[in-house]
Amino acid sequence: MTRYIVRRLLQGIPLLLIISVVLFALMMSTGDPVAIMGGRRVTRTADRERLTRQLGLDKPIYTQYIYWLVGNTWTKVDLDGDGVAETSGTRLGILRGDFGTSIVNRKPVMQVIGERIPNTLILMLTSELVVILGALVVGVYSALRQYSAWDHVVTALSFIGYSMPIFFIALLLMFIFAVLFKRWGLPYLPTVGMFDPQAGKTFGQVVYHMVLPVISMSIISLAAYSRYIRSTMLDVLNQDYIRTARSKGLPRRSVIFVHALKNASLPIATIIGLDLPFLLGGAIVTERIFAWPGMGRLFLDHVDRADTPVVMGILMLVAVAVVVFQIITDLVYAWLDPRIRYN
Repeated sequence: MTRYIVRRLLQGIPLLLIISVVLFALMMSTGDPVAIMGGRRVTRTADRERLTRQLGLDKPIYTQYIYWLVGNTWTKVDLDGDGVAETSGTRLGILRGDFGTSIVNRKPVMQVIGERIPNTLILMLTSELVVILGALVVGVYSALRQYSAWDHVVTALSFIGYSMPIFFIALLLMFIFAVLFKRWGLPYLPTVGMFDPQAGKTFGQVVYHMVLPVISMSIISLAAYSRYIRSTMLDVLNQDYIRTARSKGLPRRSVIFVHALKNASLPIATIIGLDLPFLLGGAIVTERIFAWPGMGRLFLDHVDRADTPVVMGILMLVAVAVVVFQIITDLVYAWLDPRIRYN
């Protein structure tokens, strides 16, 4: 097993290099950070030339990529033209854990990302937990009550929920549980931020503020997961070994949750393993609508301002997470199905 894990990790290295090349080329063609650094003022020609040279943007794109990958020696850089150098020293490169400095706020990239990751994980892990538990209950129950009235209702609601875009769901929930509830004199839910500034960032405030974002993100995934679980459960329940287990007189709960659900979980584990890495990237639309200070909002804000170091840091973090979670998914396969062995 150890040799398999090491081999998969080594196979992921060239994959990550290819991903980094493609992402870096795309980022360098999306905007001009020098022009955006001037804010609302038009950047003077002399300042543009100076900043372009000092930031290394006058170099060929492959040279910039090598600097980003393995590092280079910095000279003092006067980023705002006030005669004071904001940056100096040696950049180590991402191969040695240095993702550079944000062009927007002059902070190390890992510090910028580290400030937002906890907010994103609070929101995304809660949403994923709600989706998995809800989908298991709905999917298994629908499979056991195939073609019943409950199954038809759940099927209709699943198709409706899966077909609605996330921004429509979010705005609809905001209108119902914030606007209408407040108009009717009922307790209403907050729509922006993680907490009320007057109350402070307490556990209750965070939970209260993330009710609507979690519901918004869970509806679409819950609809898709529940249908998938229902399909796999129906396939497993029709297998010969399930009929054999029933004929032996095993308890119904044991047949369903020990024999059927465990074997039906293999394809479900694949979907969860694909979704989990992207939790680090946050939910761009949901975080923007609800003003949630997470990774998705950070990514969108820095893409708009062509902040290549921060955007590349986020994208590479997600890419590494994809490789790692795929290995974890393979290990879960071996745990769920003893017939699977990795040599």
